This record gives sequence, C-alpha cells and structure tokens, in this order.
Amino acid sequence: MRVDALHYDLPHERIAQHPAPDRESARLMHLPAGDGDVEHGRVHDLPDLLPPGALVVVNDTRVIPARLLGRKRRSGGRVELLLVRRLGARRIDGLPGPRAAEVWQALGRATKALRAGTDVEFTRRDASEGASPVLFARVLERSLAEGPLEVALWTESFDSVDAAVRACGHVPLPPYIKRADAPEDAERYQTVYARHDGSVAAPTAGLHLTESLLERLAEHGCAIARVTLHVGLGTFQPVAVDDLDQHPMHAERSVVGQATVDAIAQARAAGAPVVAIGTTTARALESAADPARLGHVRPSDGDTRILIQPGHAWRVVDGLLTNFHLPGSTLLAMVGALGGLDRVLAAYRLAVREGYRFFSYGDAMLLWRRT
Repeated sequence: MRVDALHYDLPHERIAQHPAPDRESARLMHLPAGDGDVEHGRVHDLPDLLPPGALVVVNDTRVIPARLLGRKRRSGGRVELLLVRRLGARRIDGLPGPRAAEVWQALGRATKALRAGTDVEFTRRDASEGASPVLFARVLERSLAEGPLEVALWTESFDSVDAAVRACGHVPLPPYIKRADAPEDAERYQTVYARHDGSVAAPTAGLHLTESLLERLAEHGCAIARVTLHVGLGTFQPVAVDDLDQHPMHAERSVVGQATVDAIAQARAAGAPVVAIGTTTARALESAADPARLGHVRPSDGDTRILIQPGHAWRVVDGLLTNFHLPGSTLLAMVGALGGLDRVLAAYRLAVREGYRFFSYGDAMLLWRRT
C-alpha cells in the first residue's frame, strides 16, 4: 500500500512528553465491534469493555537502560550509543580481562564518525565529574554514516556487562520526547509485568496496566497469557519508501510458549476472543499463527520480520489495546489492518480534535477486528 494513505495531521502539542499521573487514568477511545459510535473513557474502564472470558495477552519484555553517554578514550569526544540487539559473547583480540566481551548491535552518534577500533568509556549514571569509567566499548564494524554499529562491551570492575549497563545506562526514551530521562522514567517506561530483559523501547500499550487492573480483569473472568517480543531497531526506523511493501522490516526476537498456546486453545474452545495488549503482542501472535488451525498458535522462539498492513489475513488477534501511532508508520498500518483503515484514520482525527495525547506516553485505543 502507499505510505501516504497513512497520513493524518498531528499538532506537536498532542505528543505526550510525560505519562499520565496514574497509569489507569490515561484516556481510552473505544471503537466498538461493527460500526458502533466511538466511545470515550479511561483505561480503568477496560474490564467493562471486554467480554467475560476474553483472553488478554501481554508482552513481558523488559526495557534495558540502553542509552549510553560516554567519551572516546583517546580524544575525550562525546559519544552516544543506543544498544539495540545483543549478538552474544565473543573473544575480541586486544581487549583486557579474562572474560569474553558482550557484542551488541547499536546506533551511534558522535561529532566525528565512529570508526572500527574506536574505544569509548562510560561512567556511572550518577557519578561526579572526573569519576573513573566502569564500562568500555570498542567499535568493531561500520562507521556512523553507514548505519548500525557492532560494538564490543566489557567491564574491568563489575561482575558482568549487564550490571555495568544498568549502572551507566539511561532510559531510552523515544526521540519525539524532547527531554532528558528523569528518575521516574525508570519505573513508568516499564510495564508492571516486565520479566525478560531485551527491549530498547517499551511495549507502550502495556504501560497503562496496573496490578489492580489485572486483578479486576481476572475477576471479570479474563485469563492473562504472556508472550515475549524484544522491541529493537525497527522501532526507530522511519518508513522511507512510497510503497510499504518495499519497507525492510528489522528482525525482532519473539517467543510464544506452550502455556500461551494452551491458553489460546482454551479460549477458542470457549468461543472467547483473544485481545492483544499492544502491537508488539499482536506481531508475536500473528507470527506464531498455526497455518493448520485458524485462530491457534504454535510454540515459537525466533526472529520475526512480519509486516502487517491492510489486507492482512488475521489468524489469531480479535481485539487490540494500543496507543496512537505516528503518521506513515508500520504500526499505524497494522492498526488500520485490524480496525479498517478509513475508520481508524477517522478516529485518529477525532482524537486530535478531542485533545487525546499521542505516542509512547499518550492515551490508548481499544478496537476490534473488522469481519
């Protein structure tokens, strides 16, 4: 499809720079099944909007403090790295210490190109000026001008690179949030059910859910299941083509376990809908769809590059809780594929007029698959 079909006008002031005071207090726009009129409420209304017995599926990935601010070891020039994807442990010739380095794909920014062999050092996030570095990086491949870097990380004092990253790293807020991360972001840019480290951006629809809301969903008869999809480089890649079919989707690791396979099978047997909390959950479920049994999934653990756009034959997801997404984005294409593009774009324009807050820290929409 043409990317310009995914356009809507969004004033800058509609982009949320901070989360709602309470997770559940964010506004919720509901597009009922069929052609019912748009309804306006709050996220805390979610249990009343789901059929009893609905299966609610969440993405339990955990955001790592992936934004590292450091300096080149030789020149002292400022460097910013955004860790994107762990590639594994590897012995690197010339690096100190007995342990293998952790190799990552990363985005890099510096005053001059980050070339192979450049060493970078990082101090603790809360360290005073002149403190000793505790985390080190070496650029292994590619220059800044050519795209993603491959970097080796090591530490000389911490027990692990992961511990050093937690001490040095900042919350990787999206670029449209025009402020530095604050201490409260460490908690608010994380779902309450996050378990598995690996994402460089939050599965943002899940930011609205609280332990209390999950309990009320259970009391309403809704079961909760989990998938894991680690949000990666694709989140930061704008669509730069006219035809969405030509857009290269980056791989993201997706895991659907047997417990979720069984939960979906039980929901299907009971005639209950499967409701994905967020587009990442929807991607994981549709990637794991069982080709032999409509509505079911198979256990999976691997990369997904699925691109969901209008015309997609949905196999698993019946309903979706999601935030409002960027114009011209693959995420907006996915939402349009589920709820009908014309209807979704009309709802987005209404949201702009009604003062809804957009993107990661913004408000939410609940919609259902058009049949």
